[in-house]
Amino acid sequence: MRDHTKLRAFELADEVVLLIYQLTQEFPKQELYGLTSQLRRAAVSVPSNIVEGCARESKTDYLRFLEIAFGSLRELHYQFDLSTCLGYSNGHDISLCKSKIMETEKVLGALLRSMRKKAS
Repeated sequence: MRDHTKLRAFELADEVVLLIYQLTQEFPKQELYGLTSQLRRAAVSVPSNIVEGCARESKTDYLRFLEIAFGSLRELHYQFDLSTCLGYSNGHDISLCKSKIMETEKVLGALLRSMRKKAS
């Protein structure tokens, strides 16, 4: 088993979850079961899948859960951009969240590439 707490990708994903929860607190109430819920689910899915992958014994399973985490992160990125276009976020929150999501994509993407090379 791997220790997820030692992964930079997990640390960043965990920070993204907290930022998304803070950001969505200010969203319109009519979005509670719409975009707010979708953003939060996608955000929580990223570190959750990293943790689950780390708990798996096989490298194949580990890689599969990292890929699921990356897919959720890309989904989150789109939903975040949509919420920005709809005017649901303010200036500082937008730049902080956007940069943290992009940094997480880079780090998780690099981890995935590294794991794929090892699997080959």
